[in-house]
Amino acid sequence: MMQQLKPIMFVGTCSDAGKSVINAAFCRIFKEDGYHPAPFKAQNMSLNSFSTAEGGEMGRAQVVQAEACGIHPHTDMNPVLLKPTNDKSSQVILNGRPIGNMSAKDYFGKENNKESLFKEATEAFQRLHARYNPIVLEGAGSISELNLRDRDITNMRMAVRTGAATYLVADIDRGGVFGSVYGTIALLNSEERALIKGIIINKFRGDSSLFEEGRTILKELTGVPVVGIIPWFRDIHIEEEDSVALEMKKNTYQPGKINVAILLLKRMSNFTDFDVLDMDPRFNTYYTNQIDEIEKADIILLPGSKNTLADLQYLRANGLAEAVVKAYKNGKKVIGICGGYQMMGAILEDPQQMEGNIPIVSGLGLLPQRTVIGSEKTTVQSKFHFLPVDTDKICSGYEIHMGETTPLNEVEISPVNRLTNGKSDGCYLNNRCWGTYMHGIFDNPIVRDHLVEGLDDNHSKNDFDYASFKEEQYSRLAALVRSHVDMEYIYNSLF
Repeated sequence: MMQQLKPIMFVGTCSDAGKSVINAAFCRIFKEDGYHPAPFKAQNMSLNSFSTAEGGEMGRAQVVQAEACGIHPHTDMNPVLLKPTNDKSSQVILNGRPIGNMSAKDYFGKENNKESLFKEATEAFQRLHARYNPIVLEGAGSISELNLRDRDITNMRMAVRTGAATYLVADIDRGGVFGSVYGTIALLNSEERALIKGIIINKFRGDSSLFEEGRTILKELTGVPVVGIIPWFRDIHIEEEDSVALEMKKNTYQPGKINVAILLLKRMSNFTDFDVLDMDPRFNTYYTNQIDEIEKADIILLPGSKNTLADLQYLRANGLAEAVVKAYKNGKKVIGICGGYQMMGAILEDPQQMEGNIPIVSGLGLLPQRTVIGSEKTTVQSKFHFLPVDTDKICSGYEIHMGETTPLNEVEISPVNRLTNGKSDGCYLNNRCWGTYMHGIFDNPIVRDHLVEGLDDNHSKNDFDYASFKEEQYSRLAALVRSHVDMEYIYNSLF
């Protein structure tokens, strides 16, 4: 039996310091070393989410980390998820279930919210801690936001509650690493500072031996050693947590490939649906809100949205809606996922104003359907047969949506997916126009092969295995991080 380890926590000097990826690396390292780890992040703010086997909703960052651990995701790994619906409010998901929309002022300002949510988060941690060893915690943003310290349920308050050996991650690529590390630690109180066991310098470009003097300086300034310098890498592919990652996706039209334009929405959700297309060598994907880039594409994908009606109005106001319809008329493929599927219909209604103050809006009119947004949220994993292409192959995916989509004027439609529970999903107009609620649908090879039909008959089949590819990436990430941190020091801090 493996020795019980203390929890370990990775916190940051700033947002996007790389905490999520480093967390995933250590999840895999502990698994490789014979332990049974699990990830935990008390509160996540993200539009990328996932449906668990139990029908709960959680942030995808902890799903990735659970995969690295080799375990099934559970909402205990992310008990509080905030999904922004606009610039001022978010849907609050607690233990996998929506409990309503709150403004930032209400969420952070009400005393009872802070205490009840921290209690829920602590109980979720304890449930995990009883089953796994060790728990690998992740902080959120910067740990030195003094104005939010007394409302914190994710960062140092959770570190103190769990007694986690805490490591500060700093992004050296954005500059100012000495000031950010020193200032972050200096602003902690004595109880919090005692938990900081080491500093990890992340995204280092060039020869890390050139930072040896920097190690010494930081140790002298803070009293905390630099235990690792992680190099900048672009050859290991780990699913990114949030839309900041889209800024790094600089692809554009590329001759010789099947070009896939993904509409860049204001409230785009679950853009991870398309990660597999980035890896399949047949496709060149790019995110765009430019009409000329849409016109050049072979396939246009409409992604999910946390505010579908507002995003559809945004597409209309910028001429993008017209460009999508025109592209279909010109022979291009147009496919919608979740909110994008809803947009492809004739009309969208939000009578209870669940998403905002827009009660009704006309859709793109590509599919003969009507969607009504309601208060009930569907979160479910599904097994299904994709079209009648091959009835022997069972595909998998998951749904996360509010709203019911029905045929317009009782017109008969063909579904995209026939679920193993007897239900159906989506609307298949033809090979060039269809929509579905199923997230993760492109992870299934049969669906990607169908996507290629009529566009690249010489390469309609491909043996790319996304699940095996992801496993390889986790192992490569673990090897990289293991080779650039003092693992002996880290283990000693956990005994």
